[in-house]
Amino acid sequence: MHTTDSLTFFTPESSDSLGALFFDTGISCGIPSPAEDFSQQRLSLDKELVKNSETTFFARVSGQSMIGAGLEDNDLLVIDRGLEPQNNRIAVCFLDGEFTVKRLRVDNGEVWLKPENPNYPIIKITQDNKFLIWGIVTNVIKKV
Repeated sequence: MHTTDSLTFFTPESSDSLGALFFDTGISCGIPSPAEDFSQQRLSLDKELVKNSETTFFARVSGQSMIGAGLEDNDLLVIDRGLEPQNNRIAVCFLDGEFTVKRLRVDNGEVWLKPENPNYPIIKITQDNKFLIWGIVTNVIKKV
């Protein structure tokens, strides 16, 4: 585990567990339906969320700069370091000694880190910055 001001990182652990019970019926958000015809199976969130365990990490969000993208304080991010950075993807970046999570904007060879909260400034990356795109966010896990 590694902690910075904005993110706390975790490494996924391999598990031989069969996963949690999964009811493959769909759950109605409207009128309840009888639960007579449901099928039960096991579901592994690692298999659903982690495509490459060697390049995937988890990090807990701290802060409000990405609330417009649905990333809120204490959410758990699934980050894949093996994915190619692309315009408009949400990325975990190492910028001038600190980790941050922002939306990538790439245009004509220039890179910006765009927050999804108007109270935070857009950051233009220059040659003066120590900058590394550390990984791409693939999923967010929320508590309700």
